[in-house]
Amino acid sequence: MIPYKDENPTVLTPIVTVGLILVNVLAWLFVQGAGSRGALAASVCQLGMIPAELFRTVSPGTTVPLGPGIACVLDTPHYATVLTSMFMHGGWFHIIGNMWFLWVFGNNIEDSMGHARFAVFYLLCGVVAAGTQLLADPHSRVPMVGASGAVSGVMGAYIVLYPRVRVHTLVTLGFFVTTVALPAYVMLGYWLLLQLLLGTVSRTTGGIAVWAHVGGFIAGLVLIKLFVNRQMAERHRGG
Repeated sequence: MIPYKDENPTVLTPIVTVGLILVNVLAWLFVQGAGSRGALAASVCQLGMIPAELFRTVSPGTTVPLGPGIACVLDTPHYATVLTSMFMHGGWFHIIGNMWFLWVFGNNIEDSMGHARFAVFYLLCGVVAAGTQLLADPHSRVPMVGASGAVSGVMGAYIVLYPRVRVHTLVTLGFFVTTVALPAYVMLGYWLLLQLLLGTVSRTTGGIAVWAHVGGFIAGLVLIKLFVNRQMAERHRGG
């Protein structure tokens, strides 16, 4: 299911949401070379979060192959990657998907707490998501990149504030494509259940750090209570 809009108009101009999208896109284009092989590999290895490197469970100089002719050489821990990894992505579909979800749900959460609080909230959710993945798979040598942990926090906040808001969603069943409008708790609850099911199969499924998604979502569920401005949130329709 792919959400493409909600019935939840905003009051504030979502400058932080737009700014976060812009930073991610600029990082993709100018740091990661829009996915060009050399720039992508270098950015993922240097700016991605590698649990085994942070926990020193491998020796410096260990080589980790990522694909044909591509490898990371693990170094001493770079703790800043907990943050920088949130702005790196692994491919076009990866960044487009994350930024799309951020736009659909982020503008309403920013509207519920204000610009500065939303920026802090987003980064905190991303840090908790990264920490969850670190604890779930501390020996992993695979770099973790992507905004999905922080975006999951936004989604967790949304389901708390606006559970009954209708989210218009694209549904594909083989060659059959249709659209449905679902309450946010159904659409986002289904998404969380899928992450939990995938997490029971593997810590990372197909390169997806599912426990980062779960950790970010739970962070959003909890932190929204500290960051929300109730008067601002109640201006929305259908919450």
